[in-house]
Amino acid sequence: MDSDLESMSRADLVAEVRRLRAGIREHRDSTGHDLCWHHPDLWDLLPEKTDPQITVPAWPQFLRGCVSYRESLDRQAADAPRSDRPYAD
Repeated sequence: MDSDLESMSRADLVAEVRRLRAGIREHRDSTGHDLCWHHPDLWDLLPEKTDPQITVPAWPQFLRGCVSYRESLDRQAADAPRSDRPYAD
């Protein structure tokens, strides 16, 4: 799957690492409501192009997952600032 790396020059590999790091940082630095979104741009950093066939949970299960995720933020980022900014499309 990653055989393309074998033929890359050092300069190409460095450029690839920088590109991947930029994508990871963009994902890492998302905050607020952006934390909850589907991130296909992150997947597009991979050389193999696919059309992911995701499974979307039904609403009750989806909302429970959102609540669980938010609860995990209370545990993992207890000192992070809180925002009451409403969601906007």
